Amino acid sequence: MRKIYLFLLLSAGLLKASSVIYVSSYLDVENSKIINKSSIIVDGNRITAIKKGFVELEKDDVLYDLRNLFVMPGLMDMHVHLGQEYQSKAERPIKIERETEAILATAHAAKTLKAGFTTVRQVGDSGFVSISLRDAIAANHVIGPRIFTSGKSIATTGGHADPTNGKSIDDYDFPSPEQGVINGPYEAYTAVRQRYKDGADGIKLTVTGGVLSVAKSGDNPQFTEDEVKAVVSAAKDYGMWVAVHAHGAEGMKRAVLAGVDSVEHGTFMTEEVMDLMIERGTYYVPTISAGEFVAKKSKIDNYFPEIVRPKAASVGPKIGSTFEKAHKKGVKIAFGTDVGVQAHGTNWEEFVYMVKYGMNPMDALVSATITTADLLGESDNLGSISVGKIADIIAISGNPLEDINNMENVIFVMKEGMVFFNNINE
Repeated sequence: MRKIYLFLLLSAGLLKASSVIYVSSYLDVENSKIINKSSIIVDGNRITAIKKGFVELEKDDVLYDLRNLFVMPGLMDMHVHLGQEYQSKAERPIKIERETEAILATAHAAKTLKAGFTTVRQVGDSGFVSISLRDAIAANHVIGPRIFTSGKSIATTGGHADPTNGKSIDDYDFPSPEQGVINGPYEAYTAVRQRYKDGADGIKLTVTGGVLSVAKSGDNPQFTEDEVKAVVSAAKDYGMWVAVHAHGAEGMKRAVLAGVDSVEHGTFMTEEVMDLMIERGTYYVPTISAGEFVAKKSKIDNYFPEIVRPKAASVGPKIGSTFEKAHKKGVKIAFGTDVGVQAHGTNWEEFVYMVKYGMNPMDALVSATITTADLLGESDNLGSISVGKIADIIAISGNPLEDINNMENVIFVMKEGMVFFNNINE
């Protein structure tokens, strides 16, 4: 009860004491090293000092003793879907109302924060769920990570993220650019401007087919290069990033040449595409854990619709090997999971797969802190435990540099200087 009371006082701005965090060691992701025996001073929502040793407390200071724990910056996941969680054909309800998605999204957001992820990028939902949730979290009405969101994804007719796929033609009206379905560069501008009007932070395009959409191909190109260029041009006018869902190489190539910020999944990425991404500074968000999840589930009869099952079986196992090649080649990799396919709160499993497929633990942790902050354009505020940055700090039991599976064991989460989860004494 005391923790809830302190949270309410802090969020109301009524408690002005500094927080002092004692750490035996913390991860300096900017320099890829561990700093020992330090005191981290937090005033308001920012880190104001980091001092050697364990400082004496002032009268009103609040102490968080994280000695003997592994302390690091709050984690950042660049590919989540908070309003959904995939269910088998047998488990899936006949219909899911948007209000249900919104309610479930609040529960998923709390699970995500508890797992140590203080920032996420929501790339695609059914409407205003993530935009509304972002604002509710920012106003401290709901507990969850800081959200950067694209709102509704933009697709072409019949493409991945066309919401009318799989429906009888008598059961839908042709979706408009405002609803996220375009054909041609002119309509691209309309769709982007509508996302801006909606309050989105960025744009999500589905430039190739997808695994879980009710359509035959999972990798065919679904945007022309002119259409992608129009989206990027319009988005940059409004200061918005552009992320593209892409499994097939041709769709990726068109997107990278058009100037998108990140490629998501990248399943059948070729060396040509990798070279282009390195040349143009395009980020790769792998989502290996989602690929592993759908590959396993594709072996279960009646888990997926039959049109989805072969795509899951072929696409899923490929992402890990593509990640391995891209990492070795030097493509910039930003951490992302695609949770909402698999269960929320399991984001940490992506670290395990990244290490399994060749990335060392330190680089995996950097990919979810410094690199993700760079991708979002938030390096001045987020991504490391540094003086002047927002106080997003987590602690786990066990050293993930020795065993990456320890990333499951998050027991302390501070976001913007407020402690939301603290299980140290439990």
